[in-house]
Amino acid sequence: MSPETFDAIIVGAGQAGPAIAARCSLEGLRTAVIERGHFGGTCVNVGCVPTKTLVASARALHMARRGDEFGFAAGPIRVEMARVKARKDGIVQQSRDGVESWMRKLTNTEVIVGDARFVAPSTLEVAGRRLQAPRIFLNVGGRAVKPKLPGIDSVPTLDNVSIMELDQVPEHLAIVGGSYIGLEFAQMMRRFGAQVTVIERSSRLLLREDQDVSDGIRAILEHEGVKFALGSECISLSRDGGGQITVGAACGADATPVLASHVLLAVGRQPNTDGLGLEQAGVDTNERGYIVVDDQCRTSAQGVWAVGDCNGRGAFTHTSWNDHEVVVANLFDNDQRRISDRIACYALFIDPALGRVGLTEAEVIQRGRLYLRATMPMQRVGRAREAGETQGLMKVLVDAESQRLLGAAILGLNGDEVIHTLLDVMTADLPYTAISRTMHIHPTVSELLPTLLQQLRPATVPDQPA
Repeated sequence: MSPETFDAIIVGAGQAGPAIAARCSLEGLRTAVIERGHFGGTCVNVGCVPTKTLVASARALHMARRGDEFGFAAGPIRVEMARVKARKDGIVQQSRDGVESWMRKLTNTEVIVGDARFVAPSTLEVAGRRLQAPRIFLNVGGRAVKPKLPGIDSVPTLDNVSIMELDQVPEHLAIVGGSYIGLEFAQMMRRFGAQVTVIERSSRLLLREDQDVSDGIRAILEHEGVKFALGSECISLSRDGGGQITVGAACGADATPVLASHVLLAVGRQPNTDGLGLEQAGVDTNERGYIVVDDQCRTSAQGVWAVGDCNGRGAFTHTSWNDHEVVVANLFDNDQRRISDRIACYALFIDPALGRVGLTEAEVIQRGRLYLRATMPMQRVGRAREAGETQGLMKVLVDAESQRLLGAAILGLNGDEVIHTLLDVMTADLPYTAISRTMHIHPTVSELLPTLLQQLRPATVPDQPA
């Protein structure tokens, strides 16, 4: 089979791949875009777009039920899950079609549908064709992990993809794993009307977060009726005689199991790097299957880059997009951008949301930094009281010597948006006084950031162990 020659090949049309393809097209490079499934990757098809669409529907239902609080009567609320799903499917299809249309209209670009696999350095096979290029960009994403639990193959289970295909509300949804994904589905399905139990091995939720933030998240969900089985070290699955699924949680013969109609597995993700033939190209992976990259997304193989979830340097749409920016800046703009330049930031899209940036308090303590800390309950925020959204807290950490922000968490109304004010100041490498002395608009959530920062005090006794 004679190879066809391209200037660039992009494998995977997720968040970073199409943008790299567009830049290659602009540079006049003959480019191939290879996609084996739906265009748009995780975010468009099974991640951000569908989940946040469902979150919006769940919030609308939740607010309708709270009518009495706001002085109106909405009457009986009836959830039509098939219509909720149809709305989600329509928005996903529109986004997916948009990405594919964009790719097919690029000049100098050919879209190829199929599974790609390396057969030699700089050489891929796909759809009965052999392609070569001096620049190959891998944007193959990831998928949910199926844990090795006793009895897991004896019962039907859901993951983050299949749960969004349900057209009826589960009677009782058991979620194995108190992860970010699991908690979003926990609140969403509870608001749709399901009974929900979250089963987590650890003694608290989200060990990545500080104790006060973790406790605040749990309080929000428990207030809505989500139940938790924490410290569940003996998780197993089986069927009972009545067709329900029995989820063993605590250890011991007298432990009470959870009886569920549906089980969602939310215990982590893994990269889609198996089956790519990476060893044929000399592309190294780590023990978890992630492609090893340097600070500019270059792999161990000459002329091969890995971007997005598959490189293990970020698990978010925004980190994938930033990978693309790092790559094209170095390749085409003589701009030596690096992955390590970015500040860690993300959100948990329960309602109200958690916005997070920088270090946690546990990480600051572990690094031996002298720091200042301030916290404020959301009850102090006028805009939150007016909206009837007073759950959560604000927390900020500052280096005691440089006066630079180290990290922050905003769990509360508009927390996912307000956190960017702090992120931007951190990126600009400005002292916290750049915010604490700024006049903000009233009434907003952001106007409490100066007040919060004015309350900074030396942190002598941590709220939690390092």
